[in-house]
Amino acid sequence: MILKHTSALALGMLADRLIPDPKRNHPVALFGNYATWLEQKLYRDSKVAGAVYVAACTVPPTLATAVVAKKAPQLALIAALWASLGGATLQRTATHMADSLDTGDIEGARNWVPWLCSRDPQSLDAAGMARATVESVSENTSDAVVAPIVWSLVGAPGVIAHRCVNTLDAMVGYKSERYGEFGWAAAKLDDLMAWVPARLTALIHIGFAASAGRGGEALRAWANDAPKHPSPNAGPVEATAAAALGVQLGGETQYAHGVEQRPTLGEGIAPNTATIRQAVRLSMMVQGVAGGVVAGIGVAGALLWCLRK
Repeated sequence: MILKHTSALALGMLADRLIPDPKRNHPVALFGNYATWLEQKLYRDSKVAGAVYVAACTVPPTLATAVVAKKAPQLALIAALWASLGGATLQRTATHMADSLDTGDIEGARNWVPWLCSRDPQSLDAAGMARATVESVSENTSDAVVAPIVWSLVGAPGVIAHRCVNTLDAMVGYKSERYGEFGWAAAKLDDLMAWVPARLTALIHIGFAASAGRGGEALRAWANDAPKHPSPNAGPVEATAAAALGVQLGGETQYAHGVEQRPTLGEGIAPNTATIRQAVRLSMMVQGVAGGVVAGIGVAGALLWCLRK
């Protein structure tokens, strides 16, 4: 059984690389349309309404996946990983951003910002877009790459449940006037489901930082800088990524709902286009290591189970 899971994990990761996302009717986009429709029906300025909304959005696709997985667990896991993993798209988008900035195409670069994060493109200059891209690649490597891989240990329903919750957090999990109460449940549930994947990502970052002679810096960034970040998961991920890349992240951040002053993470120069390309390579390596770690956990669990028998 565990060998079948490992094979399905590998094939799902490979599918993310080889099968392009459809331009229309991607499963995540369809879910987003469904969530938007439900928001119009269920929105109230309260945490209870937000919790009902999260359940109404998440339970149906998770149960549907469970029904399919009961009959074809490996096939369901491969399909769930293909739909949920965002590594290839994230890395391609970041590379497009670096290409645009390298050629001085500032307006073209701004067109890529919404694909990476929710910041206001018009408020960002070249340096701001470089920083936003590196931070987005770092955080989303945890959310859209490592988290689906970790949740694959629960099977396809776990992968889909996480993707639904993470998508809802991206849609309503803001401390804005509209979503401060309604989006609370989505944000907190996403924090909970991303806790382990974020720390696995940070540990892998530390390993790569150590290979560049910056392991101690990465540990200090996690211990000293990460707790200052408003997100309990993005903090460790971005802080250790900053150390691995030898740059400093954080600072004033312009969102559609206003300006947030983020803490500085790590020590070093400001990110540039070279840093973006390094962040892309780091993301790809993290994906491979995470896959190996999760496969190893599965094999170890199977061996322990056999020994106990």
